Amino acid sequence: MSGYITLTRQMGLFQEMQSVANNLANMSTSGYRKEGLIFSEVIQRTDGPDGSVSMGAARVRNTNLDQGPLTHTSGQLDFAIEGPGFFQVETPDGVRMTRAGAFLANGAGELVTPDGHRVLDAGGAPIFIPPQAKSIGLADDGALSADGVPIAQIGLVQPLDLKSLTRDTGVLFKTHTGVEPVLNTNLLQGFVEGSNVDPVLEVTRMIEVQRSYEMGQSFQDKEGDRLSKLIRVLGESR
Repeated sequence: MSGYITLTRQMGLFQEMQSVANNLANMSTSGYRKEGLIFSEVIQRTDGPDGSVSMGAARVRNTNLDQGPLTHTSGQLDFAIEGPGFFQVETPDGVRMTRAGAFLANGAGELVTPDGHRVLDAGGAPIFIPPQAKSIGLADDGALSADGVPIAQIGLVQPLDLKSLTRDTGVLFKTHTGVEPVLNTNLLQGFVEGSNVDPVLEVTRMIEVQRSYEMGQSFQDKEGDRLSKLIRVLGESR
């Protein structure tokens, strides 16, 4: 039983180390949200003298939604969210949410992400950028204009239940609870939001996870030696 408990803990620590490594790899990725694991404890009643046994496991992934730093780019199609909310983009797998606002216009004049996903307006429709437009403007409420003429309203949304937010790929997120409009959030033109990963904290966390993993591995090795000695003694006694 002790070996199984330790193995479960080690698996959770390994997953947490992967999460830390992924965060560090994306600390320069625009709109990235750092991820962590939540460990839960399961307690089982036993017939032994202790009365119960507990086991910890990493069961839930948690996305940190803290604001990332804003970087000035002067790009007309670089947009940043200052406050809560997500842009909506259309992907082959359905509508997804993102904080990465480094957009561009494709050959058809549609506002898209660098991966080619179309950015959606407040009504869920693609946004068209007139190819002849010399100047694109964005108001802080999401009103988009071309040469002073309104062309679209960028809508920001968030999940009805923030706990349901799950990472789809990279900087794209999805939810199974539906979304709602986000009000009173500013949009900035000529800025992009950076990753909210703090490299110092992540390296510190990596060291702590590594030490915990090594401690568990040491326990497993000692427990394996103990069982080997027990089996050998029992075999010699026959």
